[in-house]
Amino acid sequence: MVSLRCKIAVKEELDKLKLKQTSIELGEVNLKKDISGDERELLRKGLLKKGLELIDDKKSLLIEKTKTTIIELIHYSEKYPKVNYSDYISEKLDYNYNHLASLFSEINGTTIANYIILNKIERVKELLLYDELSLTEISLMMEYSSVAHLSHQFKKITGLTPTYFKKIKKHKKRIMLEEL
Repeated sequence: MVSLRCKIAVKEELDKLKLKQTSIELGEVNLKKDISGDERELLRKGLLKKGLELIDDKKSLLIEKTKTTIIELIHYSEKYPKVNYSDYISEKLDYNYNHLASLFSEINGTTIANYIILNKIERVKELLLYDELSLTEISLMMEYSSVAHLSHQFKKITGLTPTYFKKIKKHKKRIMLEEL
């Protein structure tokens, strides 16, 4: 689950099956009691109809938690932590970062660092489309060392400068977080 809509969809499916939950977070659901194999299968099918997947495999679950941690930090946090991303992720998930990074690369075919960059650029696109902040303010907000660094990374990923992207914003579509 990488968005609030996903959380709503999961809650709807759990309610349909009358499964009580203690919490629904991005990427994780805690149920009040264990569910039967039949309930699990009904939940899996219901989620699939909504384009979501039930993850039971521990490696995949850890990767989803890693992605969710990154998405929450970049897209939903008011302030970014003053620690580096690897320390933040490692501390939040209580796993050795090298283990997480190795597993992430093995399963996703990309590094955590690249996944972070892709998410940051999507967030920058969003902020540019809102047209409320200057590029300098966006650069500071997103913890870039300079506007030049942000611009270079933006162009490397999108093929466009942030200024040009802003000019043609009505014609450019953002990438859904689920597709990163």
